[in-house]
Amino acid sequence: MSKPVLSVRGLTVEFPTRRGLLTAVEDITFDIMPGEVLGVVGESGAGKSMTGAAIIGLIDPPGRIARGEIWLGEKRIDNLAPDEMRKIRGRRIGMIFQDPLTSLNPLYRISRQLIETIRTHLPLSESDARKRAVKLLDDVGIPDAARRIDDYPHQFSGGMRQRVVIALALCADPEVVIADEPTTALDVSVQAQIIDVMKEICAERGAAIMLVTHDMGVIAETADRVAVMYAGRLAELGPVASVIKDAKHPYSQGLMGAIPKLGENLDRLVHIPGSMPRLNAIPQGCAFNPRCPKVFDKCRIHRPAASEIEPGRRAACWLYPEVT
Repeated sequence: MSKPVLSVRGLTVEFPTRRGLLTAVEDITFDIMPGEVLGVVGESGAGKSMTGAAIIGLIDPPGRIARGEIWLGEKRIDNLAPDEMRKIRGRRIGMIFQDPLTSLNPLYRISRQLIETIRTHLPLSESDARKRAVKLLDDVGIPDAARRIDDYPHQFSGGMRQRVVIALALCADPEVVIADEPTTALDVSVQAQIIDVMKEICAERGAAIMLVTHDMGVIAETADRVAVMYAGRLAELGPVASVIKDAKHPYSQGLMGAIPKLGENLDRLVHIPGSMPRLNAIPQGCAFNPRCPKVFDKCRIHRPAASEIEPGRRAACWLYPEVT
């Protein structure tokens, strides 16, 4: 059995402030296997993007990883010096951001940005790096890549810019790609194309992908497993088909119930009352208890850990006994 390419163990991210310590991510644990797509889903403020930022070492001070470990293969990376982490970021871990315009320098041609990134991480000549850049653009579906490589970012459409960003993330054949809301700013037809590109990358290159999104449709189409986050904590983790069809955590059930289904004639969609708590107002016990339709006394006092409730499924909920 292959080993995880990325292992996160008990990850906790904190932000010291004048009003006290804010915990943005608490005790997050998961693995991603080679060639697997792990979807990370939840409302805005759930801690999805912060988890991705912690993995690639891009948490802005005074934020810090307070506890936990992050392993890339056999190497622990959460305690590396900034210079060492910079060598891993781009070489072994690629990043795809939500807005391609934040990843691409508008003053430089695409060729310069790709070739510089390739030569930073790989021992290639200028001409070989250019050939690799053209092939990458071709692989992600840029038509006439040999000509368009010398265009500027503004000469590409939104969907084509996102393809360029994917090529940029793949420059050095990384083992892991963190994709932070890669389809949010795109229309539905272009979203489907970008999803296909990412699935092909995963299958052909064996890269593990952590796909951060709030769109369950994207998760259903792309991911192998899904991690549901709430208020910086892991609510549920399991195979995507199982979670969609039979969600265990009440928060996951609310998310799945809010997805309209073909063939159903409903007057109203299911909705989750209330809103995500602020970091300085997370309630005692289970963070979801003020919004939970199945809450009972224990939920308001003690916080459940994300434990295994059946083989391959984990949930942080007092409704389910842990598998022993």
